[in-house]
This record gives sequence, structure tokens and C-alpha cells, in this order.
Amino acid sequence: MKVLLIEDNLQLVHTLTQSFGMLGIAVDGQSDGALADADLHKHAYDVVILDLALPKMDGFEILRRLRERGDTVPVLILTASGDIYDRVQGLNAGADDYLPKPFDLTELEARLRALYRRSLGTAHSVLRVGRLEFDTVSRRFSVGARQFDDLPPREHDLLEILIAHAGRPVNKNVMATRLCTSDVVLSHDALEIYVHRLRRRLDGSGAAIRTLRGLGYVLEACDDAPS
Repeated sequence: MKVLLIEDNLQLVHTLTQSFGMLGIAVDGQSDGALADADLHKHAYDVVILDLALPKMDGFEILRRLRERGDTVPVLILTASGDIYDRVQGLNAGADDYLPKPFDLTELEARLRALYRRSLGTAHSVLRVGRLEFDTVSRRFSVGARQFDDLPPREHDLLEILIAHAGRPVNKNVMATRLCTSDVVLSHDALEIYVHRLRRRLDGSGAAIRTLRGLGYVLEACDDAPS
């Protein structure tokens, strides 16, 4: 899961980035409202955490612009304001959830994962393609009793993106954006190498990665025999 955290409290950004990183949630932090709006134009995220009081552009305006563009990314408002008017205004503007500060980290994580599952059209914590299963809570892949515990981080994140969009093609540029870090941009050549490695790992899983010319990659069930 890749999250954009729009928050001007830099200590909070640092804390959440470190804490969520250990939970397998990648966080991009942005403290400037106008720059956050620009990021949302250019990059794709699984969930957005949005503060309301921001420099250059407030959270309400960011949210309004996001929804006017037709972007349906789940948005969780995280703010010190306990005013019921702000809560109602934010939800009416298109936010999906609201959590006041101070908050508990485990609750925020649970809400993020719930929003992510909802955006995928499922209420279940386990995603399945063929015999391949992914537990969205533990972030572990398995095929029957076999655990995919040796997946390198990039391959793991790539397979997570594919299984989250199973049956639907994912554009290479979208994948590269989701997998990049603040200082490393993933090339299409590198992406193809990771896909090639995953295809070998998925032998016998009943799931396969297909290439759709001009559209990207899609993970779908296949009829291979279990190994």
C-alpha cells in the first residue's frame, strides 16, 4: 500500500513514515498544500491522509479539486479540529473517513487498511487468484501451505499491486510510480526484470502475470498444475 500523508507537522510525518514503513506501508509526506495538490495530479496512491490546516492550500480545497478531477482515491481526514462542522464539511466534500488527533497508531492503520480493501471492492482481508492468497493484514503471500517468505521487497510490493487489481491491467507507469521512492525512480527495464522473476515464482500457483500490449500487466487465474 502506498499512502500520501499531507500534514504540516513534520515530526508527525517522520513518526508515521517510520512506523508505517515497518508495517509495509510506504508513505510519501507533503507539508505544503499546493505541492500536495500537484503530487496528486502526477502520482497514484492507494490512500490519502489529509490534514485540514495547511499552508498554501487548505485540506478542503485539496479534497474539492481531487474529487472534481474524478479521482476516487480513499481520503482519511486527520486533524486536531474536533469541530463537528469540519467533520461534516469534510465528509460532504468527498472524504471517506475522519480521525481526530490525538489518535492511536493501530486504529489509524486499521482504518487505512479498511479503506484500501473497500477501494478494491472487497470487505475480506484475504485476496485470492488461483491458489495464490494474499493476507492484507499480515501482508503474506501463500500457495496452500507454502509461504512466500523469501520475496524481496520490490517483488513483494509489485505482486501486491497486481493481486489488488487482479483481472484488471495495471499500466507500467502506474506500477513504476507506486514502486518508486522519494530518491529512486524505477525504470521500465527494471520493472520487466521484477515481473520476469515473479513469473517464475508463480509456477504452479494457479496464477500468472500476462502482458497486455499498450495496457500493462494483469494477474489472473490460469490452469497450470501445482508443482
